[in-house]
Parts: sequence; structure tokens; C-alpha cells
Amino acid sequence: MSSRRKFLVVADDTDEFQAALRFACRRARSTGGYVALLRVITPAVFEHWSGVRDEIARQQRQEAEAALQLSAEYVQAETGLPPEFLILEADSNRAALKRVLSEDPDIKIMVLAAGVGRGGPGPLVSAIAKDGVRFGARKVPITIVPGDLTDDEIADLA
Repeated sequence: MSSRRKFLVVADDTDEFQAALRFACRRARSTGGYVALLRVITPAVFEHWSGVRDEIARQQRQEAEAALQLSAEYVQAETGLPPEFLILEADSNRAALKRVLSEDPDIKIMVLAAGVGRGGPGPLVSAIAKDGVRFGARKVPITIVPGDLTDDEIADLA
């Protein structure tokens, strides 16, 4: 699969995630690529009780896999290919992205959706706008999709 263009989508619990996912699926289908879903989990911090920390980490991973599985059904239906699951433990989405993009040269495009409410575009889009698109040694093109695009608008654009 390494010759195919990989579209990376940060799979979080925001409303706009669905717009990014729909757009990435359309682009992947039209270009012969496939979708990778990144789910970031926050490290459990219980220094004195490693058993508790391990159990929390296990539960977080199970929840991340369940959330990705729901999206996987949509990706499979839209693209004809199952998505790649990337579940990383990191302090922030940006730290996880830096790691993923450093380790996986097959990721060619990152697709994010911008929030459209009073809260602004979202922390990741804001951080990228402020700090730029360099993630480690790589520069990766980023497509920022308005979070309120309809299915018809996405179909027209992608």
C-alpha cells in the first residue's frame, strides 16, 4: 500500500471531525488513496499505582478502538478500503502528529476541519495557523475543511 497516497485525519470528538472524514474519504476515492485515522489518548499519570495506570491505559485504548471502528465502517463504504488505525499516547494532538509524520513517509496530506462556532477554528487549526506546518523534519500539505460543509458541498469540492 505504500505507493498509495495516505490521507491522515485526526479522529476526535468534535462536530467538525465528520466533515474532515467525509472530505478525506472523497479525496481518497477520487485519487486512489486511502485514509488513516489518528486517535490521540492522554497518558495516564499514576506514578505510585502502576496497576491503576495500566488499567486506565487499557481502557483508553479500548475506547479509542471503539470510536475508530465506528468511523471505519463509513470509510470502508465510501472508499472501498478499510482505514489504517493509528492510536498514539501523547500529551497533545500536535505532539502525536509530529511523531506520526516523522515515522510514516506515506502520509501525503493531512485533512482537518475548522470549527465554525464561537470557539473559533479549534485548537489544532489555530496552532497550525500560528506555528506553521512543520512537523519535525517534514512539511506536509494540510487541507482545512470548513466544519459545516454539507455532503453535497463536499462532493462538489472533493
